[in-house]
Amino acid sequence: MKVVLATLNAKYIHTSLALRCLKAFSERDFDIDIAEYTIKDPVMNIVSDLYARKPKVVGFSCYIWNIEETITVIDMLRKIMPEIRIILGGPEVSYDTGFWMERLPQVDFIVIGEGEETFHHLLTEIAGSGKYHMVFGAAYRKELADGTKEIRINPPRPKLDLATLPSPHRFPEDEPTLANRVVYFETSRGCPFSCQFCLSSIEVGVRYFDIERTKADILYLIDKGAKLIKFVDRTFNIKRDYALEMFRFLIENHQGCVFQFEITADIMRPEVLDYLAEHAPPGIFRFEIGVQSTNDITNEAVQRRQNFTKLTRTVVKVKESGKIDQHLDLIAGLPHEDYNTFRKTFNDVFALRPEELQLGFLKMLRGTGMRLDADKYGYIFMDRAPYEILGNNLLPFDDIIRIKRVEDVLEKYWNAHRMDHTLLHLVEQVFDSPFDFFQQFGDYWEERGWQRIGHQLEDLFSRLWSFLTEYKSSSLESAYKLDLDVVLGLMKYDYFLNHNYKPRKVWWSFELDKQELAGWIKLLAERPEEVSGNFAEAGLAERELHKHAVIERLPFDLDHYLSEGKIKKDADTLLLMVYRQKEGIPAAVPYTMRLGRQSRQPI
Repeated sequence: MKVVLATLNAKYIHTSLALRCLKAFSERDFDIDIAEYTIKDPVMNIVSDLYARKPKVVGFSCYIWNIEETITVIDMLRKIMPEIRIILGGPEVSYDTGFWMERLPQVDFIVIGEGEETFHHLLTEIAGSGKYHMVFGAAYRKELADGTKEIRINPPRPKLDLATLPSPHRFPEDEPTLANRVVYFETSRGCPFSCQFCLSSIEVGVRYFDIERTKADILYLIDKGAKLIKFVDRTFNIKRDYALEMFRFLIENHQGCVFQFEITADIMRPEVLDYLAEHAPPGIFRFEIGVQSTNDITNEAVQRRQNFTKLTRTVVKVKESGKIDQHLDLIAGLPHEDYNTFRKTFNDVFALRPEELQLGFLKMLRGTGMRLDADKYGYIFMDRAPYEILGNNLLPFDDIIRIKRVEDVLEKYWNAHRMDHTLLHLVEQVFDSPFDFFQQFGDYWEERGWQRIGHQLEDLFSRLWSFLTEYKSSSLESAYKLDLDVVLGLMKYDYFLNHNYKPRKVWWSFELDKQELAGWIKLLAERPEEVSGNFAEAGLAERELHKHAVIERLPFDLDHYLSEGKIKKDADTLLLMVYRQKEGIPAAVPYTMRLGRQSRQPI
């Protein structure tokens, strides 16, 4: 019996761990293919590919990001293959299962919750005697005497013994693409916490896979070329000894592979942090930390235990080590959080300066406590996935729209790291708070309709400059603190850092004429010892500088700003950016020379 396990991933680089778990468990008894698509693929292409495989059974893994697109595929598939058996599974259909069976008459079965054993049992009954009432953890349609069909939902299946599950990471067909895709990996299932907005709160307790098998699978993946392994454990560090052992193992065997974890920062033990600070190679670990809110009454309402002081200690210590990038998450729209308290939450978390700050909006997921309590807080939300809120009794739709503008420019500017030096100067020394900067810039962006058009790198710089020049002319108190000459200098520096090759154009009016530029290059070549860093050791002649370098004069001491974070205008800076693609040399290397104000002489 030919079986196809399919899903629509959000992006091509993503892979489905669920499908691989199901195949690993059932392939000994059934002919199973995995078929992965994306939500952007044309539906006709997906259906044509599935049709060409000629399956007797097709199963779809369903999530909030793909359910509606999956339904379109199912509708077409049923019309052209009326005899095919269609099975759904995954978190999106594991709750309100009766609703999905009613809404989707094209679907024959739904596998509820943990699927390996249930799916295998269901395939056995499809291939055999059809005793579907015996398949715990499944929903099906029972044909009655009058020819109609009745929806039946069987009792749940007991939790699996994870030690009995075969590895989902040993398929030869995956090996050619391991280096180019994200490998999702679980070392445990379940979550110890009860956050009411999260599906993980429904499953009580945490179960672990055998640690030696886990290590063996990771070594296998690394040996076969995996470059990014993302652990899907809800709280990787819940057991200190386990986390420490795994961190140690990964450090000793990484071979350049990058590992991403979801951690709970306020329970991270100091000895684990000390070990990582001392032993972790830079860049191989990434931490994803769900903060969600710093408002105590909000956290209490959603049964979220969080000590923000301890969380801050962890984030700061990790950041100071310089070894690990951190991705912090916020959720707008939680109970008891209005626009002003969310502004405080945002600023509290931005003060930690995470490498990435993800601003999301509450989604009323099926099966969660938040969805069950929606009326209590006056929530209105989308009827269909992703069930995002449209407002509640404290946060009207107007405020949600405003915060979405913050999200937009935060993603384009801070999270993309296109102009870190400029943004830090603006949020620390000009605007009243980081949130106020992103909000006012987001409003400006929206007013000009830029959200409806694309953008190149130059556009992002020129649009920020347009906002700042107009902001400078406003009557707001913070506008008086905005020094456009300084900001322009920082933006030029950031722009140059964004290139791997000498940029052919700039977004500002280049002020140095050819004669002056040639004079500076001649001076740099003749007096390299007066330039910062190891410029003299590079031994660059005038001809090489003309070919590989760009020069700008900045009206402040750039080195002082980079080291102290403060603007000092007692000297100018001659900024020299050298672009040379050589092994062991960064693509863009900045050098500086301090100049007397309005002078062509170094000081």
